[in-house]
Amino acid sequence: MILYFFFGLVFVEPSYSKDNFITVASTTSTENSGFLNYLLPKFSNKTGIFVRVIAVGTGQAIEIAKRGDADILLVHHRKSEEKFVDEGFGIRRYDLMFNHFVIVGPSGDPASIRQVSEAEVALKKIFETQSNFVSRGDNSGTHKFELGLWEMAGIKLGKDAGNWYRELGAGMGATLNTAANMLAYTIADRATWLSFKNKMNLEVLLKGDAKLKNSYGVILVSSQKHPHVKRNKGKTFIDWLISREGQEAIGQFSINGEQLFKPYNSVKK
Repeated sequence: MILYFFFGLVFVEPSYSKDNFITVASTTSTENSGFLNYLLPKFSNKTGIFVRVIAVGTGQAIEIAKRGDADILLVHHRKSEEKFVDEGFGIRRYDLMFNHFVIVGPSGDPASIRQVSEAEVALKKIFETQSNFVSRGDNSGTHKFELGLWEMAGIKLGKDAGNWYRELGAGMGATLNTAANMLAYTIADRATWLSFKNKMNLEVLLKGDAKLKNSYGVILVSSQKHPHVKRNKGKTFIDWLISREGQEAIGQFSINGEQLFKPYNSVKK
């Protein structure tokens, strides 16, 4: 099995067959954390089906799947996933796994959110103190989630948000690096945070709020929209992911002894 890395895309290429593979459009968090490198060989060894992964932000992954350039969509923004299915691009969304987002910031905590237990309250304090905040600004699942939190907090950002709020148009790793250099707050998915090496003075300052739940779904792209989609192989992949074996494998993945994703133990209806 050969891995290809090209402009943010990650391909898992079969070493002996050009046809016996599927393509999965997924998020950077599943790839950057090492999760896919851990999980996919288990599926391939069992079925003989190899997996090519295009690892980008959720928004990009959805557009790739809409064009029919992937057989499977595996992302983490439920509303966007449900819209994808409702518009006929996907067959059905399955709950796959979840973890939580965290709010990270400088150890000095200028907005004093360390003792806060609710994400909306933390964002209000960041806004009120005009403390630096960096946003991915890339239409990813994390970016969409962050914008939803500001909305729940009753804060309108827009072009007049002020210099304290910076949209980067970048991935999670680059956003965390910028936050560290600017002594800024940001929202990160837990998987990327745990695998991120350059934490410098950044700390997790808020976690555990139920509203920070980060759910991942998996969808088979519609072969009615795109007849070339590998429906049977894609279905085999999803069936394995939501099976007891697949769910147990998901639950066993960890970094430094910390479980990264909790399986949903989905049951097909």
